[in-house]
Order: sequence, then structure tokens, then C-alpha cells
Amino acid sequence: MTTPTESQSLPELLSTLVTQMSTLFRQEIRLARTETSENITRMTNGGMMLAVAAVVILPGLVLFLEAIAAMLVAGGMEPRWSLLVVSVVTLAVGAILVFVGLGRLNAASLMPDRTIEQVRRDASTVKEQVR
Repeated sequence: MTTPTESQSLPELLSTLVTQMSTLFRQEIRLARTETSENITRMTNGGMMLAVAAVVILPGLVLFLEAIAAMLVAGGMEPRWSLLVVSVVTLAVGAILVFVGLGRLNAASLMPDRTIEQVRRDASTVKEQVR
């Protein structure tokens, strides 16, 4: 890569600028791809961990809810009503968690934020250099 000197003509300087801008643009695209790939990998790994956790936790949760229903029966409630109360409360909590989780799943978490910020800084630097 050539460095601008006083002996270079204006067309040579413009040619150098275009070449350097092209190289910078290609590097920024590569950075964006890498960052997006890292974000997708992180989300995939997190999803797999949640799936495994659900498989492990689910039997324990069922037993816990059965124990709560049994305690309500021991407290004098009819078995069918105790099961209904436990299931309604459990479904309500589950529905709330589903809606909160869906609200947090969005495409913005896949955005290459660092790359976007770097491109903004590069554009600002180029503007200053052109002046």
C-alpha cells in the first residue's frame, strides 16, 4: 500500500483513497459476518442449554406440584379442587414466562453492534480526511 506523499498527483491520491476505502469496506463486511456468526452461535448454545434444563427440571416440577396439591388435600381441600388450583396457578405463571420470553426474542440481538459502531467511526474519519 502506498502512502500519500507530496509527489503524488491528485488522480494517484484519489486512486489510493478508493483502494483503501474498498479494503476497509471488505474488512468491515468480514467483521460483521464474524460478529453475527458469534451472536447466532451464542444464541444457539443458550437455546440448547435451556432445552436440556427443561428436560432435567420438568420431572422435579411435576413432583413439586403434586406435593403442593397433596398438602392442600391434607389441609382439608377436595383432591379435584386442589389439583385445579395448582394447575391454574402453574399455567398462569407459565403463560407470563412465555410472553416475557417472546418479548425478549428479537432480531436486534443478532445485530453486529460493534461492527456498526466501527463503520460509523470509519465513515466519520473518512469525512474528516476528505475535507
